[in-house]
This record gives sequence, structure tokens and C-alpha cells, in this order.
Amino acid sequence: MRDGFRYMHCMEGQKQMSDSLAVGTLLAVVGGFLDAYTYLLRGHVFANAQTGNLVLLGLCAAQGELLKASYYLLPVLAFLCGVLLTEWIRSRFQSCRIIHWRQLVVAVEIALLVLVAFLPTGNWDSVANITISLLCAMQVEGFRKILGNAAATTMCTGNLRSAAERLYQFWSTGDPARRTESLHYCGIILSFIGGAALGTICCRLFAGRAVLVCCGPLLLVLGMMSARFPR
Repeated sequence: MRDGFRYMHCMEGQKQMSDSLAVGTLLAVVGGFLDAYTYLLRGHVFANAQTGNLVLLGLCAAQGELLKASYYLLPVLAFLCGVLLTEWIRSRFQSCRIIHWRQLVVAVEIALLVLVAFLPTGNWDSVANITISLLCAMQVEGFRKILGNAAATTMCTGNLRSAAERLYQFWSTGDPARRTESLHYCGIILSFIGGAALGTICCRLFAGRAVLVCCGPLLLVLGMMSARFPR
């Protein structure tokens, strides 16, 4: 009985850590980095957000360019597969006593990034973009909240909306909690921008292998989630 209580307490602690501002900030850095990486080195695309791919898919289909349309369809399908894979990991390992299911998600992200790093630029760009779309879907599905509030670490549109919404609520009600939440969203947005800037510098220095830099923040996330009693 005591072991069961200790396990439940540990799992709750890990859940709180995955929901923390520190983890969200690190993941946002990775999200911004990957967008810069795919844009600069992998064919001028943004592999994180799929809205642009869907628009281009529709444009190509309307113009009868079906082969080109399939180029934009593949990362969308990869994103869907990433969500399905994350949900499978959650359902399969949610009760695991050895490792938290979100740690497995981050571990898969790291493995996929290592794979992308060794894919040559040029002919393999489509494969790289598909892989990054899949791992970004895993991140956005596995880490949906920051301090209890819905937030995304691979795109910023929703975070911008939430930051403005909380700021208005603070102006309207004077509730300092709404101001704090707005600042949290702004911090995530700035972290995303910082990740994009870091990605730009690293792409110039390391070319295709630059994506390995993202493994650093993800390893920090793994370590933080592994802490037995995180703050």
C-alpha cells in the first residue's frame, strides 16, 4: 500500500513537471529551432504548422498539379500519424511504473532528430520534413498545457491569441492572475523566437547536423521529468 502511494505521488510530480513553465519554455525553443531549420535547410517549408501545407495542397490540387500536391500532403499525414502514435504511447504506458509516457514521447523525438541530422540535404529534404512533422505532432499532442493553461510549443498563433485575451481580462477585471498568465504566454512566444534565432545561427555553423542541438533542451526536459519530487 505504501509503495502504491509512493508511485502515485511520483507520477503526480512528473505530471506537474511536464506542465511546468520551464518545460514549456525548453520545448518552445525546440519548436522555433525546427521551423528555422526546415525553412533554411530543408526546402523553405515550416514543418511545425500544417495550415500552410493545407493551403498549398488546395492550391496545387485546384491547378491540377497532383504530384506537387502530394508533396504537401505527406507532412500533413505524418502530423496525423504523430498524434496517433502519441495517443498510443499514452494508452500503452500511462500506468507504467518505470517511466512516464511523456518521457517516452521526448525520447522518440530525440531519436527522430538524430535520424534527421544524418539525412543529406537536397534529395532527402522531403523525408526530413515528414519526420520533423511527425515529431512536432508528438510534442504538441503530448504537452498541451503550461501551468494548467492550454498552450502550444510548436506554433504561436494560439499563444498570441491567449496572451492578448488574458491581457484584456486583466485590464477588465484587475485580476493579477490574468496578467501573470499573459506574461507566461509572452514568455513562451519569446522562447519560440529565441529558438528560431538559435536555429539560424546553428544552421550557418553546422548545416544539416544543426538539428542535433535540439537534443540538448529535450535531454534537459527528460532530466527534469525524471526528478522524483519536482518543484
